[in-house]
Amino acid sequence: MMKNTEIALIIDSCTDVPEDLIESYGMYVVPLTVNYRDGSYLDKVTITPQQVYDRFAEEIPTTSTPSPASAKEVFERVVADGFSKAIVVTISSGLSATYELLCSTAGEYPELDTVVVDTKNIGMGAGLSAIRAAKLIEEGVPFEEMAGRMADVVENTKVYFCVDTLEYLHKGGRIGLVTFAVGSLLDMRPVISCNEEGVYYTVSKARGRKQSLRKALSVAEKFAAGFSECAIAVVNGDAVDEAEEVLASMVAEVPNHSAVYDGQISPVLVVHTGPGLIGIGVQGIA
Repeated sequence: MMKNTEIALIIDSCTDVPEDLIESYGMYVVPLTVNYRDGSYLDKVTITPQQVYDRFAEEIPTTSTPSPASAKEVFERVVADGFSKAIVVTISSGLSATYELLCSTAGEYPELDTVVVDTKNIGMGAGLSAIRAAKLIEEGVPFEEMAGRMADVVENTKVYFCVDTLEYLHKGGRIGLVTFAVGSLLDMRPVISCNEEGVYYTVSKARGRKQSLRKALSVAEKFAAGFSECAIAVVNGDAVDEAEEVLASMVAEVPNHSAVYDGQISPVLVVHTGPGLIGIGVQGIA
């Protein structure tokens, strides 16, 4: 549990913080929702990534923000546990209404001083910011300084994704029909990141899987080189072997790394990217 017992850390499930770190830092998690025709499931709580993969053949589900009830339940626990202050770290407001929902929920608890951080990022890109928040809290950074410190953290954090197929991004409305048709025909694979508004954009394109992974590694390594110290992370969606190779490359090519993380993406992100995602996160540490 954190040394700084005044400040609680609340995150959403799509930040993809590894489970052992959630536990060791005592983070509170608000789950997003995966919706099937026969019912809805709580991200990482009542549904796993594998269950989503297993059902793809019969149905591609939809996703939604946490329910207000789920969000309130977490805030109630934070208050009941005796906290007077909270830092809330969410995925990009440009990709999800989760940030908005948690801002609204925080407003219902005037007894809790709250700073809500929009990471402008997704998956482990947001997760790296959540982990950094946990470290700053543990180091005893005053609550009044956290908003400013976290703004710098967000600015210095990027994630680069490679998907194995454009089908799921297309079905989820993330890319247009022309991009999907041309990309599929030519086997063009985009390397995707989030821009300053926290919206997906294409960093570069490559033909075929291996080339796209090389391009992603190249841009991630270049971003990491701009800092004297950085944290790196590689996450995957049912692509463990490739993720291990990519992580080994990052560790070898980024000598200034001081922390390394890895893991699986959340069921909600699986819905939008399909099997085969590789995500490379880099955070410069000021």
